Amino acid sequence: GGKPRTLRIPMPFITHRSILLLPLAFGLTQTAAAQKYRTAAGFRSDGNNYGITIQQLIIPKTTLEGLAMLAPRERSATLLAERHFGILGPSLNYYFGAGAHVGNHKDNGTFWGFDGIIGAEYKIAFIPLVISLDFKPTIEYGSTDWNRFSKAFSVRYIIFKQRKTGIFRALDKL
Repeated sequence: GGKPRTLRIPMPFITHRSILLLPLAFGLTQTAAAQKYRTAAGFRSDGNNYGITIQQLIIPKTTLEGLAMLAPRERSATLLAERHFGILGPSLNYYFGAGAHVGNHKDNGTFWGFDGIIGAEYKIAFIPLVISLDFKPTIEYGSTDWNRFSKAFSVRYIIFKQRKTGIFRALDKL
């Protein structure tokens, strides 16, 4: 025998400095306020479907979003529950969630299914608008498509701003 050899794998992207900065970045993400509105409504499009979107804060950092969408040969309604997380401040958020939809296709009749969603939103400074981009995969039943993978853009007008007073302030830590 000889001495056992150790295999060293170079990791050029991971340095001691980046490892030390990771907790700081995680802390900034977690402590940022999740969103700056209670109710917002607007327009949503994925290029083929167009419609309206309404988001309502139900508990801190959690919204219900309703979508009413139209396409040339179908219409649908979706309800999603979404959890929001701040990214380095209160104006930029990412969110994820799940829900369900029902619709009617002119050729195939009624369809329904389950939805997931992940996206990012930005509250534009000094004006009551929120823009967002998201990815929303679905599983379909009663449709010729068994799944869809839409990417959409939304613009919402803030109807009611987020309040930091009252009985629900204790829930902000959730």
